[in-house]
Amino acid sequence: MHVIVTGGSSGIGLAVAKAYAARGERVSLIARDAARLDQAVLDVQAVSKGGSTFAVSADVSKHEDLAFAVKACETANGPCDVLIASAGIVEPAAFDALSAAAFDQQISTNLLGTANAARAVYHSMKARGQGTIMVVSSGAALIGLHGYAAYCASKSALKGFAEAIQAEAVGTGIRVSICFPPDTLTPQYQREMTMRPWQAEVLMGKVKPWTAEAIAQRIIAGIDRKRSKIHFTPSLMALAYLGPFIKPLLSLWYRSRLKRGARETHARSSTVHLKTGISSGIDTPKL
Repeated sequence: MHVIVTGGSSGIGLAVAKAYAARGERVSLIARDAARLDQAVLDVQAVSKGGSTFAVSADVSKHEDLAFAVKACETANGPCDVLIASAGIVEPAAFDALSAAAFDQQISTNLLGTANAARAVYHSMKARGQGTIMVVSSGAALIGLHGYAAYCASKSALKGFAEAIQAEAVGTGIRVSICFPPDTLTPQYQREMTMRPWQAEVLMGKVKPWTAEAIAQRIIAGIDRKRSKIHFTPSLMALAYLGPFIKPLLSLWYRSRLKRGARETHARSSTVHLKTGISSGIDTPKL
């Protein structure tokens, strides 16, 4: 079996690639950073049980580049049996503070990059009457978060995209699935946490992130069981299926917590002013 993974140089993508390689499958990695890809190939080969490993650098947001990369993968390892579309980026910032370029890049990579990857393998899979496409979305697809306008938009759009091509794939032999991972301990997550607004943390809570390996195992198990959707926690499953009933109440609770946070911020600032004669801004109230 040949598995192609976009975003395969790190994080969830690399963890999925290593897990498949450990099963003896042929694995191809696609990512932008050639140096990180070289290291990823060594990591995959270190756990491989005999399957070949191939890697090629490409920007998933550029259709022609990605199509060429997928063709190279299939030349090296044969037709794609499983596509893991996991390339993605996140750049937290309030909408009015986020540059247009940063907004567009998240949409291009997360949404268009996934569509480009699916398009690159779809025709071949349809002609052969078999294949699996796994869309890696996010728990952020299920609810809007402060500071994540571009990311939430791109990841929630993937839900509609996956459902649409699931409908189109009926009778073709192609299985299209989507998963919604929670916070996952990856290099990107570590960078994201330095920029995550406190308002987002109010809603998301301070929950220990999953390991990329645990996410990868759940994704592969879902593919093996032919699941159309994979939710990783009870809370995300509740948002997915009961969102219209839960989110209005959650919104009321969130607004009250923000008001409380604003009051605590003001109180702390006033206390500092009285004690030191200077004002002090507090960015992250302890809620």
